[in-house]
Amino acid sequence: MNRKKLEEKLEKDPDLQKRLKDHLYSKKPLLGTDSPFSELLQSAVNQMLEGEIESFMAEEKSKGVKSNKRNGKMTKQVITEAGKIYVETPRDRLSEFEPELIGKYERTLSSGLDEQIIALYAQGNSIEDVKRLLVKIYGVDIAAGKISMITDKVLPELEAWRNRQLSSFYPIVYLDAIHFKVRREGKYQTSAFYTVYSVDWNGQRDLLGLYVQGNEGASKWGLILEDLKSRGLKDILVVCTDNLKGFSEVITEVYPSSVVQKCIVHQVRNSLKYVDEKDRKRVASDLRSIYTSKTQEQAKANLKSFKQKWEEKYNYIVKQWTDNWDELMAFLDFPTGMRKMIYTTNPVEALHRIMRKLVKSKAAWVSETALIKQLYLSLMHNKKSWSKRAYGWTKIQRDIMDLYPERIKEYL
Repeated sequence: MNRKKLEEKLEKDPDLQKRLKDHLYSKKPLLGTDSPFSELLQSAVNQMLEGEIESFMAEEKSKGVKSNKRNGKMTKQVITEAGKIYVETPRDRLSEFEPELIGKYERTLSSGLDEQIIALYAQGNSIEDVKRLLVKIYGVDIAAGKISMITDKVLPELEAWRNRQLSSFYPIVYLDAIHFKVRREGKYQTSAFYTVYSVDWNGQRDLLGLYVQGNEGASKWGLILEDLKSRGLKDILVVCTDNLKGFSEVITEVYPSSVVQKCIVHQVRNSLKYVDEKDRKRVASDLRSIYTSKTQEQAKANLKSFKQKWEEKYNYIVKQWTDNWDELMAFLDFPTGMRKMIYTTNPVEALHRIMRKLVKSKAAWVSETALIKQLYLSLMHNKKSWSKRAYGWTKIQRDIMDLYPERIKEYL
């Protein structure tokens, strides 16, 4: 609506002038339900559509199409950031007129509202939360089903991301799972959300995949590793994991050349689980002397000392460390910089803390699709928090090239 027509409308409608003035002084939101500004937008949209049909009919006439004429209007309700408006779409007899401003079958005016809905959802809000926020912020009441449909627009993007081609080599990959409540067969059950977090050759942290597959198990991790391989990941130098039973065997089956590093933090936690309170500090200190050793030989000597001191009372701890020794102490075969990055799965657990923070208001999800959709949006919306380049990585690159010259050369 141009300035002249706006002035004419205000002159012809003194009541509108008063309502505009009252609304401004009321300090209510400028846009939204019952706002006179929404009424102005409605009038402007309908006038623009009138301009489009007039231009179209003039073009038809210039082409010599005499059979096509105007054929009334179709009224429909349209959602905008200014609230609901009623649009009168002009029609022609041959149904060849296609309005540009808002299409025949569109129910929203392109004004960035969809993007606002997706952004609110990406911040961890539930569908109902988004619905309430839209009413509060914009005065727009959109059905929950419609909001869900808008957020579903990300599904093709999510699918493309999950199937994207990966680099052929990653120095470090962290594997861990986090658990959420998901509705399945009419009941809310715990589902494992599998995370593959990595550091690539350039030191860039990245998420290689997100998977939801019921309860966590080594066999399911095997399927995930096979998926990574099918997407181009040929070789992993170090795979960092927790102490899930059968995990190491599955990893070496898919990536036989990979070094498996079990999480020291998990192991210490498990070791102290059944230690008497009076002994905890001393046992923890003696365990620390093992995993802070500078060499494998020193670590073995410290384990021997631990065994002599504590085996009689805490035999299970000695057995845990002895049975898993190679995979717990694998990090000692690397220089200091690399050791700090692989001795624990803390990096992926930090990513999981970000996930929990983002969706802390959600107790459960109606489906696995809803869960992975929201977590994907939340993670992409907060990418800066988990995708930073690894500190001191250039030195680590040199160390890897020195340790594995033949293995690494084909990927450089």
